[in-house]
Amino acid sequence: MVASLDKIDRKILAELQRDAGKSLDEIAKSVGSSKTPVWNRIRKLRDAGVITGHTMLVDPEALGLEACFFVLIRTAEHDAEWQQRFLHALQARPEVMEAHRLAGDIDYILKVRVPNARAYDQFYQALIAEVKIHNVTALLSMEEIKATTVLPV
Repeated sequence: MVASLDKIDRKILAELQRDAGKSLDEIAKSVGSSKTPVWNRIRKLRDAGVITGHTMLVDPEALGLEACFFVLIRTAEHDAEWQQRFLHALQARPEVMEAHRLAGDIDYILKVRVPNARAYDQFYQALIAEVKIHNVTALLSMEEIKATTVLPV
C-alpha cells in the first residue's frame, strides 16, 4: 500500500535521507515548520512503515573492502528447499550487500563487497559448496560512478 504523503512529509523524508543525524530543529527549519509538528509527522511516517530504520553510511574502502563484484547466478534448481538453502547461504554472508531475484535469463544478481579477488574466490567457493548453482558469472566493478540510498520523494 502506498502511503499518502503531502509536500511537508516529502520534504522531511528528503532531509532525513540526506542526513538522519540532523537535529529536529534543523529539519524543522529546512522544511519551514516547527519542531513539534515535524516530530509528529516523523512518528506517523514510522508508524506507517515509510521510515523503516536509521543507519549510518560507511565508506567500504575505508574498511578495506575495495572490490565490488556483481555476481550473476543461473540455477537449474527452483524448488522450495533449494531456495531456502540459497536464501540462508546469502543471509549468512555479510559480504553480500544486495541480492535480487530476476526475470529473464539470469535468476539472481548479487552485489558483493570484499577486499580483493582472493576474498571473492573464498566467498564463491563457500557459496558453491553450500548450494548447487548451474552457472556463476562475476563482474568486477572498475569504478563506482553513482551510488545513493536517497529515494526520490
